[in-house]
Amino acid sequence: MTSLTSSASFGAALQAAHEAAGAQHYPGGTLYAVATPIGNLADITLRALHVLQIADAVACEDTRHTQQMLRAYGIERPAAQLLAVHQHNEAEAAQAVVARLAAGQRIAFVSDAGTPGVSDPGARLAAAVRAAGHRVLPLPGASSVTTLVSAAALVDDAGGAFVFAGFLPARGREREAALRLLAAEPRAALLLEAPHRIEALAQSLAALGARPVTVGRELTKQFEEIATLPAQELAAWLVAAPQRTRGEFVLALHPLARPAAGGAEPALDAEAERVLGLLLAELPTKGAVRLAAQITGAPRNALYARAVALQQAAPDA
Repeated sequence: MTSLTSSASFGAALQAAHEAAGAQHYPGGTLYAVATPIGNLADITLRALHVLQIADAVACEDTRHTQQMLRAYGIERPAAQLLAVHQHNEAEAAQAVVARLAAGQRIAFVSDAGTPGVSDPGARLAAAVRAAGHRVLPLPGASSVTTLVSAAALVDDAGGAFVFAGFLPARGREREAALRLLAAEPRAALLLEAPHRIEALAQSLAALGARPVTVGRELTKQFEEIATLPAQELAAWLVAAPQRTRGEFVLALHPLARPAAGGAEPALDAEAERVLGLLLAELPTKGAVRLAAQITGAPRNALYARAVALQQAAPDA
């Protein structure tokens, strides 16, 4: 979190929250999924502050972290009103939350940062609450994913559409399979990564060659850094400055390049050419093109056009 840790800083915000949101209806027997800041405490909404004050209990990913956050806003909660709901106990803890909702309580749920249920815990809790017939009421706010999207300029013919991949699998084969799918995905793709694995991810993404990637590090915090560069240069960028491998990361793979209408196909880089040539020696054209696209991230249409050109130029057997 940012250095805004004095509850006095938010006294006016709490009053504004009461005046702006207090007259709205907040039914009992409801789970309130509350988005919280991803780094800068000032990125809280007035409605979130109000609900965190009036809720009968706050379910949270880490009780100590949430207690610190609440106190920064000037909100005091006894330990008994903080319920631990994290990835290791979410299914079991959900039943305790459901029991409180059945008794008519308002329960706010927060993750350590951002919007619950996106990559943090919350999805299983929301499913259990809905299955029990209770309402889940979302309070929108900060999200590392949409924060990076707003700055990454992910513009293409699809109007900026993107897919959310989250954290890739940590294991070798599953991770390689996920990376192959990303390489073949024509839309932009959003990834999350922890600091201890960011260099390994950068090395894996190097296979995408010149495909642009926007990396967001420590978003909304004092040392926030956002950079766009070719995927093949990401590993070198990270190690160019000691602080760049620290903090939390969000990455956006930009859409695969599309040729302009009536224009020439985009040129393939050397790695895509090499992979395509090797595959064409062993496989039919369509199969070689499909695998080359998955491995290199190069556009299929460009690969196919190049494959046809190579075959036409080859001497007769």
